[in-house]
Amino acid sequence: MRQEQARSERRRRVLLMSAVGAVLVVVVGLAGWGLTNLPGGEETEAALPEPVSGESTAMPPWSLPEDPVPLAEQAGLRVEPMEGTAKHFHAHLDIIVDGEPVTVPPNLGIHPAGTAMSELHTHDERGVLHVEAPTDDQRYNLGQVFAQWDVRLDETTLGGLEADGGNTLRAYVDGELHEGNPAAIQLTEHRQIALVYGPEDADVDVPDDFDFEPGE
Repeated sequence: MRQEQARSERRRRVLLMSAVGAVLVVVVGLAGWGLTNLPGGEETEAALPEPVSGESTAMPPWSLPEDPVPLAEQAGLRVEPMEGTAKHFHAHLDIIVDGEPVTVPPNLGIHPAGTAMSELHTHDERGVLHVEAPTDDQRYNLGQVFAQWDVRLDETTLGGLEADGGNTLRAYVDGELHEGNPAAIQLTEHRQIALVYGPEDADVDVPDDFDFEPGE
């Protein structure tokens, strides 16, 4: 009888430990899922950087700073001797002031000697913003462009241009009006961004897309 009771007790302990182990596996699995997935089942992304800005309040057009690389680093952008290959996409920026385009300079984010470049940069005057990053786990915003350009950008300021009773600063994403700080606009593949400054009632043709070159 005692032997039978001992065997029964051992069986109960084994079953109890097995049940506890199964519960732990489920709990750990759910915790891991929660860290890597959103409620809709999508994988989480890196947090969008806080909006940053340059300091200059000069009037347009705005030239390149003497060396944009330190400004890029201050904006949280990585600087390498060559372009990254893990993440590569392009967005486009138009700046329109009183109905006239303002040039986005080439080589923004690139050392004047060509020895280093930010993962977010330009190559020419078309306003194409290149993201060529060493890893694929980061996100980028428009403020980082203006931070390494050293041009102030916020809800009411574009360089030396201030929104006032007669003029407004508006931001558009793919032709749609953006509410809030334009520096917070996320850069994504083929996103068309336009900053428009001038009289609120001015008739401005705001672009809703851009004709990227093949391969861009």
